[in-house]
Amino acid sequence: MYLPAISELEPIARAAGEAIMAIYSKPFAVEYKQDESPLTAADQGAHEVIVQALASLTPDFPVLSEESDVGIMQARFSWSCYWLVDPLDGTKEFVSRNGEFTVNIALIDDGRPVWGLVYAPVLDKLWYGGKGLGAWRIDESGTAAIQTRPHVEGQAWKVVGSRNHLSQATLDYLARFGDIARGEIELVSMGSSLKFCIIAEGGAELYPRLAPTCEWDTAAAQAVLEGAGGTVTQLDGEPLAYNKRDILNPWFVARA
Repeated sequence: MYLPAISELEPIARAAGEAIMAIYSKPFAVEYKQDESPLTAADQGAHEVIVQALASLTPDFPVLSEESDVGIMQARFSWSCYWLVDPLDGTKEFVSRNGEFTVNIALIDDGRPVWGLVYAPVLDKLWYGGKGLGAWRIDESGTAAIQTRPHVEGQAWKVVGSRNHLSQATLDYLARFGDIARGEIELVSMGSSLKFCIIAEGGAELYPRLAPTCEWDTAAAQAVLEGAGGTVTQLDGEPLAYNKRDILNPWFVARA
């Protein structure tokens, strides 16, 4: 099975980040899709950069992006191994200019994210890895291996939640979790796939998501978290799977 080298994918992610930041640095228009999610020129610009670069890198692997057309969305059901991309995860964060948005690139094989990369252009931090492969962070200090940190008895549970999509179902889950765990919960709100990355590098222990997400929102960061020793499962304990009939994910919990 092909697994990419970070030297192959990092330049692609950074080029997408440059396309995003070129829009971020000046006034931009915001359109809205049928599901009322925002769309900007940065989404489309990063999409074009990534799709073209991946097509050149691996011509035999198709690419599914959040900004792909309907034909590609339908063709994906015949794919076994392909790239799954969110060129700008956290467009609401982009629009509000809080810096909490990412570029997500994942390699899917037989319904599993086997390798993933998450890049935060404003933070200039990049995370990558995969289950059984390990996980790493690249920042101004260089490249360092990362690992999840288990909860320490007697300390507050550090939980990350969505800044814009913290549903009542999630709050109810946390209330039940707090009763069962008999511990204090310290909730940190954050945008995009950064929530997975914080857990992967040991900064939090739990991310329950009882609100809608799509497969491109989670695949790359799931691979990073699993590479760092964490898990991402549906509420019934089954692994979060990909290339399903419905591109929407079921509710899930990411754990250290």
